[in-house]
Amino acid sequence: MNQRTHQRGGHRRRFTRRRTVAALTAAVATGAAVATGAVLTSSAGAAATWPTAKGTQAVSSTIEVSGALDGGMKRYYGSGELGGDGQDEGQDPVFKLKDGAVLKNVILGAPAADGVHCTGSCTLQNVWWEDVGEDAATFKGTSTSAKYTVTGGGARKASDKVFQFNGAGTLTVRNFDVADFGKLVRACGNCGKQYTRHVVVDGVTVTAPGKSLVGINSNYGDTATLRNVTITGDSKKKITPCERYRGNSSGKEPSKIGSGPDGKHCLYSASDITYK
Repeated sequence: MNQRTHQRGGHRRRFTRRRTVAALTAAVATGAAVATGAVLTSSAGAAATWPTAKGTQAVSSTIEVSGALDGGMKRYYGSGELGGDGQDEGQDPVFKLKDGAVLKNVILGAPAADGVHCTGSCTLQNVWWEDVGEDAATFKGTSTSAKYTVTGGGARKASDKVFQFNGAGTLTVRNFDVADFGKLVRACGNCGKQYTRHVVVDGVTVTAPGKSLVGINSNYGDTATLRNVTITGDSKKKITPCERYRGNSSGKEPSKIGSGPDGKHCLYSASDITYK
């Protein structure tokens, strides 16, 4: 089992989740339409446009994807064993993607369990997380040539991480919206097997509150490249664009050793980030 970076701190439980799931389940059971707004605002009052769900589907066991799955903008949410409202580590995902798989046009509602797992290279296209569960997506490929691409879509209400990078290779997050989050991307700081990881964040729109965009392990040669990032609602610049850690493979809490551009691991300049 891959170990995770445990940096959660206290978690605020979302007491409305069970009522939300119950309402959705009842609507599906009776064939009633589930009303959704065309524009959903984040808890920070973001002006992000969120898609309208075209139907709902309860998921009681992980959906495995090989090839491509087009969800048609349906909302998928966890039920049964995937229906808990906690943030415990080690939960199963709603979707598990095989090497080379594509998941597109999907909305993950609450509860979202551990979101999406990619076991190798994968593409997440226009995937939206309305209320991030344990993590939105976890990338687990073991090849140094693995490529994980998140393009379009968005995530909000992630008390800890949005994307957990446990495997090897390169993760690119492009044209993505994130709001009310802890970390956008975290390279695993204490996995039992460690790799060199590369992260590219390009054209991402960020809405506060949030803690950091990318956390990497400089002692393993990780890099984070940031371009065309827009941050709103953070006039005091509390969101850290890039953090460097000293990772380990023993399961211990990794130590933070620095932040900001350094020309070697955190690759960006002030002009790459716009504050509004």
